Amino acid sequence: MRPTSITDIRFFTARSTLSRPIADATHAIPGIRFVVAEIALANGVTGQSHLLAFHYSPHAIAGACRDLEAFLRGRDAMDTEAVIRDWDAESEYFGREGVNRWALGLANLAMWDARGRTLGQPVWRLLGGEARPVPVYGSGGWLSYSDDELVDEVSAYARRGFAAVKVKVGVTEPGRDLARLERVREAVGPRVRVMMDANQGMSVDTALDLALAARPLGIAWFEEPIDHRDFDGYASLRSRAGIAIAMGEREYDLVPLRELARRNAIDLWQPDLLRLGSVEAWRASAALAQAHGIPVLPHYYRDYDVPLLCTIANGAGAESFDWIDAIVDRPLRVAGGFAHPREEAGWGFRIRDDALSAL
Repeated sequence: MRPTSITDIRFFTARSTLSRPIADATHAIPGIRFVVAEIALANGVTGQSHLLAFHYSPHAIAGACRDLEAFLRGRDAMDTEAVIRDWDAESEYFGREGVNRWALGLANLAMWDARGRTLGQPVWRLLGGEARPVPVYGSGGWLSYSDDELVDEVSAYARRGFAAVKVKVGVTEPGRDLARLERVREAVGPRVRVMMDANQGMSVDTALDLALAARPLGIAWFEEPIDHRDFDGYASLRSRAGIAIAMGEREYDLVPLRELARRNAIDLWQPDLLRLGSVEAWRASAALAQAHGIPVLPHYYRDYDVPLLCTIANGAGAESFDWIDAIVDRPLRVAGGFAHPREEAGWGFRIRDDALSAL
């Protein structure tokens, strides 16, 4: 057995201390929950990873994790490429996308963490990157917020030095989205960028109407205005709306990026590390985006994305939530609107044992 062979893998759940009900244009979310994986190597090193699970399909993801447990035992934690290849082959019958890809992402991130800890290096350095401050934007603005809650959140981001904030849109009440955006602009002033995110909750026509109405507010970009599979709709909207278009968080492979780039239908690529399923796929998507002159602004996983953004040339920044800060041993340093990659080995942090429950 190699020193870096995987001898054990365990799964847990964790809940954010900031957990509360939230909602966007397409989902009502009762709380903020994670699935956590830990692998142990023969050399005594452990690697950890987590995914944002919310409340969705708990039995399905737990089942995929159990399959992964048997699959990983005895494998070399340094050989991430072989695990990607073999897990994709194993998953083909029931589908490589969905929960099987999420499970692969958990394995891959834990393996990279274990690799870094074995070699005593942060992941960004293993990938040839250089540590640098990464701009972050304050995310939230949930539709479940009252106007006062919305203003309080974006104002708090501005006071912390964030240069940009993102809020949800997609309210069915006529004029309500625009009114909320106006409140945000008034609260943060002209120097803070404001972005909006419809979570695929609009049609091309309604998204176009909102984009045109919000133009005087100087909205920086419009995220997922329509169904992520409507590539022609994205092209139509981008050509008429006069606003940058961002998407990518729902994608499990690079086909949508290729199709959107071919149609000149996207301005910002937002890869989701766990949906793509690996550091390798995330970086491949960034390379494809760079080939088309498209900046990368990843979805959600700030504590993984910040070090990865230090390894590419076309990174535009990272999305920032504080959801894991109170349950990790080393919260990411975020100051003045920038996040600073950790210098510690691997990903440089762990979700603490006292925050974990058995899956």
